[in-house]
Amino acid sequence: MYRLARDLSLAGFVRNTPQGVVAEVEGSATAVTSFLTRVLQEAPRNARIEHHETYDLAPLGLQEFRVLPSEHSGEKSAVVLPDMAACPECLQEIFDAANRRFRYPFTNCTNCGPRYSIIEALPYDRQNTTMRTFPMCRDCQTEYEDPSNRRFHAQPNACPVCGPQLELWDLSGKTLSTRGDALIRTCEYIRAGQIVALKGLGGFQLLVDARNAVAVQLLRSRKGREEKPFALMYPSLPSVEEHCFVSAEERDVSCSTGSPIVLLSKRPDASIGANGIAADVAPDNPYLGVMMPYTPLHHLLMAELGFPIVATSGNLSDEPICIDEHEALARLGGFADFFLVHNRPIARQVDDSVVRILMKQPMPLRMARGYAPVAVSLPAALPDCLAVGAHLKNTVAIAKGGHAYVSQHIGDLETRIAYDAFTNVVQSLSRIYDFEPQTTACDLHPDYPSTTFALEQQLPTVKVQHHYAHVLSCMIENDLSEPVLGIAWDGTGLGTDGTIWGGEFLRVDDRSFERVGHLRPFRLPGGDAAVREPRRTAIGLLYEVFGPQLFEMRQLKPIQSFSADELRLLPDVLARGVNCPVTSSAGRLFDAVSSLLGLCQHCSFEGQAAMKVEFAIAGAASDGTYDYVMTGDAPPYILDWESMIRQILADLHNAIPAGVIAAKFHNTLVEMIVSLARRMNEKIVVLSGGCFQNAYLTARAIRRLSAAGFTVYRHHRVPPNDGGIALGQIAEAARAQRKAQ
Repeated sequence: MYRLARDLSLAGFVRNTPQGVVAEVEGSATAVTSFLTRVLQEAPRNARIEHHETYDLAPLGLQEFRVLPSEHSGEKSAVVLPDMAACPECLQEIFDAANRRFRYPFTNCTNCGPRYSIIEALPYDRQNTTMRTFPMCRDCQTEYEDPSNRRFHAQPNACPVCGPQLELWDLSGKTLSTRGDALIRTCEYIRAGQIVALKGLGGFQLLVDARNAVAVQLLRSRKGREEKPFALMYPSLPSVEEHCFVSAEERDVSCSTGSPIVLLSKRPDASIGANGIAADVAPDNPYLGVMMPYTPLHHLLMAELGFPIVATSGNLSDEPICIDEHEALARLGGFADFFLVHNRPIARQVDDSVVRILMKQPMPLRMARGYAPVAVSLPAALPDCLAVGAHLKNTVAIAKGGHAYVSQHIGDLETRIAYDAFTNVVQSLSRIYDFEPQTTACDLHPDYPSTTFALEQQLPTVKVQHHYAHVLSCMIENDLSEPVLGIAWDGTGLGTDGTIWGGEFLRVDDRSFERVGHLRPFRLPGGDAAVREPRRTAIGLLYEVFGPQLFEMRQLKPIQSFSADELRLLPDVLARGVNCPVTSSAGRLFDAVSSLLGLCQHCSFEGQAAMKVEFAIAGAASDGTYDYVMTGDAPPYILDWESMIRQILADLHNAIPAGVIAAKFHNTLVEMIVSLARRMNEKIVVLSGGCFQNAYLTARAIRRLSAAGFTVYRHHRVPPNDGGIALGQIAEAARAQRKAQ
């Protein structure tokens, strides 16, 4: 704005405020009009102007245009930007031996660098960030004050003279080397097969040579991560293409300012040869999770190494990532051999985002660095409301004024450390926005730690059914208000009838929802144990079809996976319904089919069994379907999968390949969706829930529904999984307010 005003010979001022940027300009009508037009058209590359207002004012007779000190009073509603990947100009500087920032790993400017991971309060000024302890040297201060410089008012601005520095530590915290030498020695250790804990932008990462099978397996063993894929970082796109197929859309997302982990199809020879990726990086998985270097530190590291590395979150499974180097010594000391740290404090944990390209459009699977916080416009202002999200893949959201602000991915609230991270994020967002909730919104499940937290606030609380929240989250991010048919398919969510829902068809209007259909329910022997053991889910499903005769069908793979003693107990457990909750879950149906096909009997991470059913389709696609029945004369209609299961068993008996069966299974689920959509005849269909992370299922459903005349919406800004639940809870809180008025 300063440069535009000077270019157009306008007088006035511009300043940061807690609400956003405010400018007054005066001059000729033509110049003023041009200023407004060019602000909107020529905004910086990372700007997203969500709202602007203009007012006519009497001229003051000013003679110059100035940047005024920031305003600190008033309601805080400005959108905090996510952290941004290093820009081309900064990268050119760090690899230019003649530049004063040559090989400086904390180089940034107004177009890139840390934002959300360092900001502590609004407005966004240096004293409100973790960079306030680094006074700028004379050269940096000159850049900061020069309107022609791209570091003009770049709050994290720093250089080797005045900015943060690297140190390499051993397991006791002893400094082994500093600055550039620390980076060089780190690379030597990685080449030698050592595991290094790196303090990055929003927390620690564990790094190891991705080609070294022994080192990768050692990391798996130390981290207790049996099979879940590791993320990779590559030096360059050409090096990625040696191991993966990369589409134009995947290339664009990989090189964007968000620079997320992108799921890429693995080449058949990706693990072959001396430079091949170790098979244990992503066992039995046709995809690799790949990211490009996104900070100057990562670029310097990868340029020195020249080969791909594992760059996985610095945590124990199901725990949040470490952000403090001293905490990391204690928590990661059993995983890492060395620690590459720096002295720029991290305000909050921000993990790496994960994105999948679906039908040439990005779909977020984990929303964190580069993407969070997400600001979503609300249909109307809502009194300050805190939504605490779900139990798994937790995010939280706050509603303030006309926006909802959705936090970064926090994780599964399974441990005390995870719960503490959850409360810290709530407090952190509250500090940034001077937020004091007047209401809370939570899941219907009474035993979720997030629900308990919401109720402990002793404020008016809106309890939101899980799958209704899924549909609302997709509706609000797509700005939908008219009635829709919401299809919410996932693993688990407490229904209004006390059973476990997960294969739901909900008609949602502007006031509430009606459950108009669902998958046929079945029992889960062992309750939570069935989530970890798809074989149990398969037993519950088959018992619904065959009753006690099931246990005489010794040829079935789930039956074969149990010991004789276990098989003696199961019939009585199912007959009496002891610890056998009822579910309509599509996610559990995927698990059962995975077990029947012999793909997965035990899960080492959430969603593993369902992923294997999707992956099985590769190279064996079929347009065939199985039979199913829709029962009921009025809603809720029940989609009965029994005929499908019997035909799957027949195909198995006839040695039909698992990939063909998996494709026909997916196709049948899509036909169920289309048939119920036709029955309900709502022209707008919304897809949400973790099952719609499945690219085959989602793409086929969209194509079939579109061909049948429906308009289909899916997620683009928040994940379809439980990472989007908090936004849906905010949406229902807003609806509850409207109904109360």
